[in-house]
Amino acid sequence: MNKNRLEAFSDGVIAIIITIMVLELKPPHSADLHHVAEVLPGWLRYALSYVYVGIYWVNHHALFERVARVDWRTLWANLHLLFWMSLIPFVTAWAGENPMASGPVALYGVVLLLCSISFSVLAWSIDAGGAAPHALSWRSAKSRLSIALYALAVLLSLVYAPLGAVIHVLLAVLWLVPARGEAQA
Repeated sequence: MNKNRLEAFSDGVIAIIITIMVLELKPPHSADLHHVAEVLPGWLRYALSYVYVGIYWVNHHALFERVARVDWRTLWANLHLLFWMSLIPFVTAWAGENPMASGPVALYGVVLLLCSISFSVLAWSIDAGGAAPHALSWRSAKSRLSIALYALAVLLSLVYAPLGAVIHVLLAVLWLVPARGEAQA
């Protein structure tokens, strides 16, 4: 199958994910500027999630830049990634409303962890299918470190949610601009 259909479908799903996230943003309950502080955690979590979705979108394009055709394995691996990404609006809204609560922040981290693992599976499927012989970014030290840090963030969130949130921000910064030839999140 031509990769263009997969990329177009993925772009559409990612656009919907961003749309759903922005629709979850709540305005302050009054016109007074000091009430912005009440909704600021949700806006900050939205901004972080927007960056994460953007990172996946950029890296997805970087990964498929090297691919001419995709097989069924890659189609399913891509759907696996999109499934976990589709949960980002839910965990963003929940963690945004409860920024200091362990459960929402930990679940946010679980979704980020599973997005990262599923992106690795997608890169592996492309490599295994021979579509792009150097799509092995899932084997990089940065990718392995990221998965370990996502898992650590989940565990720390269960003890003290702000620590997990700090790791989420640091990982976003780590992946904001991929290194030359790198595609992974």
